[in-house]
Amino acid sequence: MVMTSGIAASGIPQRAAQPRGTGVLTIGYEATTVGRVVEALADAGADHLLDVRAVPQSRKPGLSKRLLAGSLAAAGIGYTHLRGLGTPKAGRDAVRHGDVDAMRRIYATHLQTPEAQADLAQAIAVAAGRRACLLCFERDHARCHRDIVARLICEVTGATVAHLQPKLP
Repeated sequence: MVMTSGIAASGIPQRAAQPRGTGVLTIGYEATTVGRVVEALADAGADHLLDVRAVPQSRKPGLSKRLLAGSLAAAGIGYTHLRGLGTPKAGRDAVRHGDVDAMRRIYATHLQTPEAQADLAQAIAVAAGRRACLLCFERDHARCHRDIVARLICEVTGATVAHLQPKLP
């Protein structure tokens, strides 16, 4: 399922159909499997995954960096890990405790670092030439920093963002 969001001049969130082959995608793998993630990416026409986890390891089978990259390659989808766009530990802890506003403040400060700026420039370059998707753990994009990154990319590229929801097992 693909959900597209934007904000109308009235400030009211809008949802519209996302043309295949355009825009920036995001996906969270919480409560699903690597197979369902790859399936959602293929169904949405993604050709490159930008892993924006600070720590690209997972207790979920197949979702750690090397295994995920291999599954994506088998499906014809590229992979890039951008550690500099991951959320610092304090931000991850804030989300775990339900304080999304604190995570956003922590992440805004983190985005000013040279590593984050370099990786953001790389994400913009990849997204400008491909149907790229940002990956992190949180299923709900509104509770995840990938939504912030996607919006920054869209500000530069003029693209729209669509949030993928992989099927639950």
